[in-house]
Amino acid sequence: MSGQTIHHLYLFEDRVSLINIAYFYRHKKMEINRDNILKALSEVIDPDLKQDLVSLNMIHNVQTKDDVIKFTVMLTTPACPLKEMIRKDCEKAIFKHFGTDANLDIEMSSAVTAAKELGPMLPGVKNIIAVSSGKGGVGKSTVAANLAVALSKSGAKVGLIDADIFGPSVPTMFNCEHEQPTVSQENGQSKILPIEQYGVKLMSIGFLAPADGAVVWRGPMASSALKQFLSDTLWGDLDYLLIDLPPGTSDIHLTLVQSVPVTGAIVVTTPQKVAIADAQKGIAMFRQQQVNVPVLGVVENMAYFTPEELPENKYYIFGQGGGEELAKKHDVSLLGQIPIVESIRESGDNGYPAVLKDDITARAFEDLAQSVAQQVAIRNATLDKTKKVEITV
Repeated sequence: MSGQTIHHLYLFEDRVSLINIAYFYRHKKMEINRDNILKALSEVIDPDLKQDLVSLNMIHNVQTKDDVIKFTVMLTTPACPLKEMIRKDCEKAIFKHFGTDANLDIEMSSAVTAAKELGPMLPGVKNIIAVSSGKGGVGKSTVAANLAVALSKSGAKVGLIDADIFGPSVPTMFNCEHEQPTVSQENGQSKILPIEQYGVKLMSIGFLAPADGAVVWRGPMASSALKQFLSDTLWGDLDYLLIDLPPGTSDIHLTLVQSVPVTGAIVVTTPQKVAIADAQKGIAMFRQQQVNVPVLGVVENMAYFTPEELPENKYYIFGQGGGEELAKKHDVSLLGQIPIVESIRESGDNGYPAVLKDDITARAFEDLAQSVAQQVAIRNATLDKTKKVEITV
């Protein structure tokens, strides 16, 4: 064998050795223990919060019994739209460090975060969300009702206050017009027990006043009613308490932000120009320096018409893209686009929210609930805790 051939052979053997060494280190399995499991999972980044799951304290109950790697991922909401993505990323991280033959048992759970200062009012409520609109007729109450039910369906504890004192619609939308709240004694105080329907705790002036009567009150009386709904109702533990506000900007809005720390506001609009113009005023109100309530995003209701027999067709009868342009202009999220479908109107009249059905509208409201829960989690992780607004004028 010539010297040149031997030289080439040695080079070949060295190259093979280096490949083997690289392969060994690339595929070397780590010892299965708690520290190494956390080290592996520290490579998994939460897509919304931009931090790893370990730093965010989202990994719980790490166990290694009988060669099974078991742990719980504690999400920030049961309505998390990225649940499966996070689960798959955890699997990849474990298989990368412990081999693809690792026995893995991942439990996906949730604990809704809060950004509210603890106080005597609503101590068990984690997040208070204002649902508002710049003008009437845009379907704000329909959005609030279906959003509440959708969040409840996801596993969250939800309450809904009908703060539209002069035009209450929640009793009709939840098919409980003839229900009347009862009173319970709590720590020596009388508390109103909210009506519960479809998994949502409800309170409305419609439960207390005759259905065919008109509430003729001055502003301070309406504000006083809202305060009682907040302070004198036994809400218990809730992940989300939605407040269906009256249209526009009024005493009720100021009463709300002065009475309780509001996590954030949702603004509902329709695509046409006149609705967008009024919705901008609603966003401006929450962003006033004196109020300073975070705007979670915009919901574009009646975004397009879809015939029931042609669910893939979209007809933009009120214009197209108004809500999206509004969200971009004010640098907030477009939380959802809800179509016009006859079943929504029927559901509201029949007291059976559309989200409880199995159609395009239900899926739109389910997506909306995921987007709202996602924005609440991001807001709670990135902004300071909310406080009651102090307005002296």
